[in-house]
Amino acid sequence: MTWLIAAAVLVQASQAPTHAADRVKVGLGIPPTVTEGSVQSIADELGLFRDENLDVEYVVLAGAGALLPQLLQKNITIALPLPETLLSAHKPGSEPLPVSYFYNAGPRNTLELAVKADSDIRTIADLRGKSIGVGALTWGTIPQTRALLRAAGLTPGKDVQIVAVGVLGAGFHALREDRVQALNFNSTWIDLLEQEGVAARRLAYPPAFRQTVVNGYIAHRSTLDDNPGLLERFGRAWTKALVVCDTNPRSCVEAFWRKNPSARPQGDAAAALAANVRLLQRWIEPLLRDSDGKARVPGAYDLNVIRTYVGEMYRYGEFASEDIPLDAYFSNKLVPGFVKFDRDALVARARALP
Repeated sequence: MTWLIAAAVLVQASQAPTHAADRVKVGLGIPPTVTEGSVQSIADELGLFRDENLDVEYVVLAGAGALLPQLLQKNITIALPLPETLLSAHKPGSEPLPVSYFYNAGPRNTLELAVKADSDIRTIADLRGKSIGVGALTWGTIPQTRALLRAAGLTPGKDVQIVAVGVLGAGFHALREDRVQALNFNSTWIDLLEQEGVAARRLAYPPAFRQTVVNGYIAHRSTLDDNPGLLERFGRAWTKALVVCDTNPRSCVEAFWRKNPSARPQGDAAAALAANVRLLQRWIEPLLRDSDGKARVPGAYDLNVIRTYVGEMYRYGEFASEDIPLDAYFSNKLVPGFVKFDRDALVARARALP
């Protein structure tokens, strides 16, 4: 009789409804390339979000300027914008907007002003009379670009034009044709430009601009307050995917190519794989380690670095005040939960991937 009861219990358990995965819609300002795209792809293949009971969907919108309104309206759960759009929108004396960054996905500035290597432009000041290409005029990079120009003694719109040229290949083509003399893209995109045979020169940034944060995961504050576990689980899955790609970048790149066959370079497959692995390694290094090579706390924000940057942006006219409530806009309260997993077991699993 006992075995019959046990069997009945097993049948009932197998027929019990499972808890549906929480749906998370993530808004991106630019299409993913082999760097962040590899992390997304390996997370999908290994079920890292599924393990956290999450069903993640990515949507690409027209730049960081388009992300914030969608987040405020709760049309997306999480966004991955640069902070300038949010910080420049803060009105002195007003209550903070109801959004908060909860995961630092870009601890060091990876944005670059790049020109062709054979150009006579060697510093930002040399851009006088030139044009800078950006993907779209809604991009969150533009406030920083204007501040950089002013810091070099240039007036945006008068001494230097900022024009929309499209993303990736469209922008590369504009530089080749000399329709713009510089591109304001991220470091990975400039690396891809060089892979296409155009040698580039990166113009040096002042320290406060070079050290600041870039993209981060941001959510409506009601989500952070009412459902912090959802965001913690997302951050933990993302951290796991970073660890996998840090351990086995080749498998992550190949996962990205499987998901995006058109992104697989033509020609020498071994050389293309090696080049893309280097891109991923360069991109992931500052996410997991500081400039001295020491392990970084994944997802954590250093408000002192951001505060220094805010002061520079205020100085050069991009922010209405330097008195911005950074504690409201950047939260570290979920950071301890991002590393609550067996790292050694995950590294072993990553090393065993083909």
